[in-house]
Amino acid sequence: MAASTSVVPVAVTAAVAPVLSTNSDFSDLREIKKQLLLIAGLTRERGLLHSSKWSAELAFSLPSLPLAELQPPPPITEEDAQDMDAYTLAKAYFDVKEYDRAAHFLHGCDSKKAYFLYMYSRYLSGEKKKDDETVDSLGPLEKGQVKNEALRELRVELSKKHQARELDGFGLYLYGVVLRKLDLVKEAIDVFVEATHVLPLHWGAWLELCNLITDKEMLKFLSLPDTWMKEFFLAHIYTELQLIEEALQKYQNLIDVGFSKSSYIVSQIAVAYHNIRDIDKALSIFNELRKQDPYRIENMDTFSNLLYVRSMKSELSYLAHNLCEIDKYRVETCCVIGNYYSLRSQHEKAALYFQRALKLNPRYLGAWTLMGHEYMEMKNTSAAIQAYRHAIEVNKRDYRAWYGLGQTYEILKMPFYCLYYYRRAHQLRPNDSRMLVALGECYEKLNQLVEAKKCYWRAYAVGDVEKMALVKLAKLHEQLTESEQAAQCYIKYIQDIYSCGEIVEHLEESTAFRYLAQYYFKCKLWDEASTCAQKCCAFNDTREEGKALLRQILQLRNQGETPTTEVPAPFFLPASLSANNTPTRRVSPLNLSSVTP
Repeated sequence: MAASTSVVPVAVTAAVAPVLSTNSDFSDLREIKKQLLLIAGLTRERGLLHSSKWSAELAFSLPSLPLAELQPPPPITEEDAQDMDAYTLAKAYFDVKEYDRAAHFLHGCDSKKAYFLYMYSRYLSGEKKKDDETVDSLGPLEKGQVKNEALRELRVELSKKHQARELDGFGLYLYGVVLRKLDLVKEAIDVFVEATHVLPLHWGAWLELCNLITDKEMLKFLSLPDTWMKEFFLAHIYTELQLIEEALQKYQNLIDVGFSKSSYIVSQIAVAYHNIRDIDKALSIFNELRKQDPYRIENMDTFSNLLYVRSMKSELSYLAHNLCEIDKYRVETCCVIGNYYSLRSQHEKAALYFQRALKLNPRYLGAWTLMGHEYMEMKNTSAAIQAYRHAIEVNKRDYRAWYGLGQTYEILKMPFYCLYYYRRAHQLRPNDSRMLVALGECYEKLNQLVEAKKCYWRAYAVGDVEKMALVKLAKLHEQLTESEQAAQCYIKYIQDIYSCGEIVEHLEESTAFRYLAQYYFKCKLWDEASTCAQKCCAFNDTREEGKALLRQILQLRNQGETPTTEVPAPFFLPASLSANNTPTRRVSPLNLSSVTP
């Protein structure tokens, strides 16, 4: 998957080439600021607005330059001068989204800037027509049927230029995008890597490359340029690959070298904490980001996910109203409103807003996944499956979509299917206990009990989010008549929920005490059996059994029965249980901050 080793840089112009060459360290922040301001202008001239915005935001986070150090605009070449009139007119048409018109007036231009805008206009025209054809047929089965008709022609023309080494960094980027759209992934990766060598300051090429890398092994084989931009790329790809510790370390390093005021880095750190379910930390960072940049819309859908998980209705309502005032037709705004209605259990309205988000951007991953969740709530499994499949088409690394598909097929009672999807989710999130518990349940239904036990134990070992792995493992031991192992699991479960500080409800607590009471009774350990039986009396479903067991214990003690040591007991309950105190238990399953990264 490595790129071509012989990469021949093609300069944007002879004058700006030295400025665009980047160092591998951050020793000269003034030079980095000059480079960012220059690339922001170059990308803006070519209509690459997201890359321009990213560069400008990053430049803004660095100290201002004195007048004497400001970079003059790049000089105009002879080719640029000849195409100036056509380029100026076409760029005006391009800015108002009249792409065919822009391409018409740029036809035959020779300068690299005008040629890129010509090809990019044709590409965007095809994308716009594709979206226009699908916007009324979103339901979401037909969404992937329509293709951009311009892609094949663009590929042929760009391929000839590429072979003749006539493409600059921007041309290589567009060629890579066309190849990716045609699902020629290997070729696209090679071209994007070449683009990063030729023009390392263009963030768009790095971002496209990021979307094509599926695992850390693939990343190791890429021949990337040794530049400071690589650090931003690695931090981003580590976040995408769920390598959160490495990502956070990269972002902390970037803050330490001078990018502490960058809203992009702050938002990425918040997203990283969201990915490892450190809800409190992520919420805190997002709230601070909102104070610094109150009109920011990017990543606010992720912020709304956190508010949803915490059931913070008033905060989510305020966020939805606030984003509506800023821009009601942004995909992030639609997703936030959808989350708000979902939290209020108005699932039809929520699905409507997620559909609206997809009409605005059919490749918006979060909306597909969230719409799948809403269809699940509405018991529309076929639509949910289609939505999750589209999410996977957009990004195969989305564990939520794989997990959602597993849940859907579980409802349909198709265990082999759901086992496959849960395995894929587990591969993406190996330390997420929810995936492991789901896998264990699948194996249990398929009567593969040894595999199920492994999954449940692993789920407990990595930090059980829902506090159910030990109970399920204990019940499995019960089925296999492994009474001592079952008792050990129930005792671990009781110790865990009693050892944490927040009081919440645990539905299986009564089950654990009932089993332990009976186990200790069989072991003739009257004190422990009595303690557990008393605990059973605190729950409606086990009260009568607890009372009956206490009467039996009292009767046997009165008859002079003595405890025996013939049946080995596992290990005893915590001393705090015998004090008949109110149990203190771990935080709610909705607070997922205990997941081990």
